[in-house]
Amino acid sequence: MDDERIDRLAGILRQAAETHHAVWAITDGAHDDWATWYSDWLVSLSHLPDALGATPVRSELTHALVQVDRDYRSSGSDQPWDRWYAERLLTRFGT
Repeated sequence: MDDERIDRLAGILRQAAETHHAVWAITDGAHDDWATWYSDWLVSLSHLPDALGATPVRSELTHALVQVDRDYRSSGSDQPWDRWYAERLLTRFGT
């Protein structure tokens, strides 16, 4: 897998996390429906489609984010979350 694309997507995911935390600052970033917010922001307001080479359907991206998050938490991986997510999202949605 192309490290440059992974790094670019990881940066977009970090930007989404920082924006989400700022928007939800009143709850210190806690938000039960975080994946829906992320997918909307990523598809509509970020360079995610350019990084993937395609625009994912928002509902599919929401589902993928929830699954990737569950997988990451259960994996016990010490890899940074953003890069781990990026690899899996590129595998699923990248062209």
